[in-house]
Amino acid sequence: MITTIIFDLGAVLIDWNPHYMYRKLFTDEEEMKNFLATICTSEWNEEQDAGRSLQEGTEILVKQFPEHETNIRAFYNRWHEMLGDAFWNTVEIFKALKDSGKYKIYALTNWSAETFPVAVERFEFLNWFDDIVVSGAEKMRKPAPEFYQLLLDRNNVKPEEAIFIDDNYRNVLAAEKLGIKSIHFTSAEALKEKLVELGVL
Repeated sequence: MITTIIFDLGAVLIDWNPHYMYRKLFTDEEEMKNFLATICTSEWNEEQDAGRSLQEGTEILVKQFPEHETNIRAFYNRWHEMLGDAFWNTVEIFKALKDSGKYKIYALTNWSAETFPVAVERFEFLNWFDDIVVSGAEKMRKPAPEFYQLLLDRNNVKPEEAIFIDDNYRNVLAAEKLGIKSIHFTSAEALKEKLVELGVL
């Protein structure tokens, strides 16, 4: 019996993409993509998601790549410009689950504790969750099993009674290893179909 739904946030409920901001700084698309693939990488950003301060993360890169200082500092100085709109089709599914009154609904997100308040201010639906576990605040992140376990323990959730939804397959596999039924998110339509199939919607 499913009693709990756990959502990832970025790329599932909220659109976040560094391209939105860096397209304002680069005239060449390939040059921009190369910068994000080799300097301000997703692996580097994940360290801030895991609790390293934005300032420390920035200074490490500036020291490594002083010739790119302006563009490196823009990453967090203009981070709010990377935050797109909500994925409203997924928000509708979230609302339907919430309105049913059958489930506790949580979020487990890899997100810097310093930038997360920007999203909370912008998206009212973040207040609908029964609890949001933010990696930057806890200084651990997906796919570390301890991070999932923290949410389970803090909210008295039995893994076999939960469904976890995430766009990153690496994170889905980690949840499944803990005995949590998981859905690899590809679209709101596919998610809805899967939840109907499971008898949750």
